[in-house]
Amino acid sequence: MSLLGNLVSQVARSAMDPEDRQRNPVNQRINPRRTGGLGDILGSVLGGGTQPSGYNPQQYERRSDNGFGLDDIIGGLTGANQRGGMSAGAGGLGDILGGVLGGQTTRGGFGGKGMLVAFLMPMVLSWIKRNGGLSGALSKITGMGYENQARSWMSNQEVNDNLDPNEITRLFDESEIQQVAAHTGANEMEVRQGLAELLPEVMNQLTPNGNLENEPEANEEIDQIINQLSNRLGTLK
Repeated sequence: MSLLGNLVSQVARSAMDPEDRQRNPVNQRINPRRTGGLGDILGSVLGGGTQPSGYNPQQYERRSDNGFGLDDIIGGLTGANQRGGMSAGAGGLGDILGGVLGGQTTRGGFGGKGMLVAFLMPMVLSWIKRNGGLSGALSKITGMGYENQARSWMSNQEVNDNLDPNEITRLFDESEIQQVAAHTGANEMEVRQGLAELLPEVMNQLTPNGNLENEPEANEEIDQIINQLSNRLGTLK
């Protein structure tokens, strides 16, 4: 069972979609703004709950590994119908992200906004881990004056009240933002907007009951994903 399986699998599918580059191109002029729900960048990638195959941020699907179609995604990455050496469970999510990001490096060129969000995912998870896991990260965010916003992320009744992309460097280093922009072809404002929307949704999915009772599981899943990414890419600290 996985807390982030639905989110990661949807992002991976979008990043791998050959039409994503044309449908959701990066390096576009955007109006940076504080959004609600999935927002602008993340909403364009996940499609929203209004589409039949869209992602519903208030539907917390806790299915087995296979339930998210992860085998199909892995098969698409490896060109095979079997897992090979890829791990099951939450660790498999790191395999998938690593395969998506590694494939981008191998292919050359840039993808669309789906690939941008795929690059932002380990950045967000690493930030949560660096700040003491789920409760530590939430404490840091509320201590910076974002208490009401953080409360909306944990709620399974409210839509996310996202961060202001113009303030995102209070949480993430400018050098990290520049690095993602260089790897994805996105401009820095798109990276900031994406972070301002992805961090709240990750927090939302890690707190399906509206509280911190899942924290041990959430922190373990974050560790597994990061370790799997590190093994595959060798670049994540």
